[in-house]
Amino acid sequence: MKINLLVAGVALCCAMNTVAATSETSYLSYPTYSGEDLELSVDSSGTHWRLWSPLAEDVRLNIYNSGTNTPAVSTIDMTRSTGGTWTASVPEQLYGKFYTFSVKYDGKWLDETPGVWAKAVGLNGERAAIIDFSATNPEGWAEDHGPAISNITDAVIYEMHHRDMSMSPTSGIANKGKFLALTEPSTTNPTGESTGLDHLKDLGVTHVHILPSYDYNSVDEANLPANQYNWGYDPLNYNAPEGSYSTNPSDPSVRVKEMKEMVKTLHDNGIGVIMDVVYNHTADNDGSNFSLTAPGYYYRHRPDGSYSDASGCGNETASERQQMRDFIVNSVKYWAKEYHIDGFRFDLMAIHDTETMNAVAAALKEINPDIFVYGEGWTAGDSPLPVDQRALKENVSKMPQIAVFSDDIRDAVKGHYSDASDRGFATGKQGLEETVKIGIVGATAHPQVDYSKGNNSKFPYASAPTQVINYVSCHDDLMLTDKLRKSMPDATDAERQRAARLAQTIVFTSQGTPFLWSGEEIFRDKKGVHNSYKSPDSINAIDWNLKHQNAEQMEYYRQLIKLRKEHPAFRMTTTEQVAKHLKFDKGEPGLISYSLTDNANGDSWKEIKVIFNGNDSERYVNIPKGHWTIIAEDGRLNANGMGMTRGGKLKVPATSALILARTI
Repeated sequence: MKINLLVAGVALCCAMNTVAATSETSYLSYPTYSGEDLELSVDSSGTHWRLWSPLAEDVRLNIYNSGTNTPAVSTIDMTRSTGGTWTASVPEQLYGKFYTFSVKYDGKWLDETPGVWAKAVGLNGERAAIIDFSATNPEGWAEDHGPAISNITDAVIYEMHHRDMSMSPTSGIANKGKFLALTEPSTTNPTGESTGLDHLKDLGVTHVHILPSYDYNSVDEANLPANQYNWGYDPLNYNAPEGSYSTNPSDPSVRVKEMKEMVKTLHDNGIGVIMDVVYNHTADNDGSNFSLTAPGYYYRHRPDGSYSDASGCGNETASERQQMRDFIVNSVKYWAKEYHIDGFRFDLMAIHDTETMNAVAAALKEINPDIFVYGEGWTAGDSPLPVDQRALKENVSKMPQIAVFSDDIRDAVKGHYSDASDRGFATGKQGLEETVKIGIVGATAHPQVDYSKGNNSKFPYASAPTQVINYVSCHDDLMLTDKLRKSMPDATDAERQRAARLAQTIVFTSQGTPFLWSGEEIFRDKKGVHNSYKSPDSINAIDWNLKHQNAEQMEYYRQLIKLRKEHPAFRMTTTEQVAKHLKFDKGEPGLISYSLTDNANGDSWKEIKVIFNGNDSERYVNIPKGHWTIIAEDGRLNANGMGMTRGGKLKVPATSALILARTI
């Protein structure tokens, strides 16, 4: 059975045993292997295995007829080979069989493991499976591809969890909680509004960022009627899909085929797929597949030999070591090639080193120039990895093809994530204007932004706006609806929705890439639960009745996304462009005003005027005389315009954005 605990929103690893202390110098002396035949290959000459285990004293290969609870039908002694590997072969193509490895280390036989490179697995990931991957491809797979985008800033990212999107009885979706949920067209809620796939199309997002879909540890695939829920930040088998999201986790081919069907359907509908990947730690320590093949090597340790824990989960992986670096790079390459994945979000990315992250981006760009990579530019604890080598937000300039989340705009707009009652700019707190401006310019150097007044960052860390992901809410911590209810206890939901509109308008008109947590467009909540990683569906599932109840909110978000997609002025790609075309006006407490000038980034609009009023009362601004189209006003927005104004002294109602555009 899979077991999972959690601390601070990430999976807590169970075992806390230590390994014998080994010096970094010793690990660096290990032979490495970079061939593409780790750990299974099948060809016309038979079935072949190659396991990397350089300090193993002996290795055995165990062959099974089924994925669990049956004895081995044969055991084969493996032979030591090059680069620290062990090999074995049989002349038959053993499709339909399962296998594990047994490694003898320090005089003891370790527990069986499917290895670290299992690409297909049986129930609960206990045994690796031998399948014909070509037989898992949907019709037309060879021609399948995701949406073409010139730059990451052209993406509109929608973060979602498989179960959240489909489990509610109001979803109208048959394959609830499954990969196939996103293959179903024309699903609706009880009042006829679109859900699932058609909702994504209706909203207009370009990419879905799906919470972990690899095989993780915490859900018992043998007991799916228990309806266990988990986010999946507790990796078990990195290169095989999670079985609980398939219709038959006992059949290794089904989970592979159904995940591909999901990807292809999304692609056919113009939507890319981003994988949430968690290479920074494993669900277990001494019992992980890493530890059972090469004890100690894949992890960082403290001087006393105990596991270092920058993940807050009991361990952290050592990306700076060549075999681990190769594993990460080759793993994302595999997902990009075999499953046509369009982007990768790295959990606690700063546990990894910048060299590894640059290698990841370079390898993926060779496969598909439209693939992009972003991640959390922080850790959950200290690490032996030197600070200057960590893939931190502050070091993103060392990773030109990587983007990081902006905690600057997140905390300044809605209030600090760690204090439920704290308000932000959009909810009436003054003094945050300069930090919001850091978000607006995508954390780039700008002559009108004073970084010394920033709350989270004191210098422009991004070399270009393409290196920043803007957001106010995600799966972690209080989602926006719950944050507004906690920080605005005396307000009505209508007033909170108005604040949500202002908050997201700031995000979607800022330079960088916008990121939205699923269901916020219809004002869903999680009943105040800030860390819902294993909460039941009653907490996590989207109530699709809200799309009818909050139709105006949905329409505002739809128009906001349309505005951004249609106007490249909001999607500039260089620091120089932003500094040249984005001009701030003299502000006042709770009010930010700026212009995007001179057909910025080739925009059809000569000038766009953007004003945010976070105060709880109206303000007035002076707009140059001219023929201005009103795009947003008083909590309403229409990308095509909703009237004209000649400029002059204009009112900006409380908690709202005023957006104007002129073509001459």
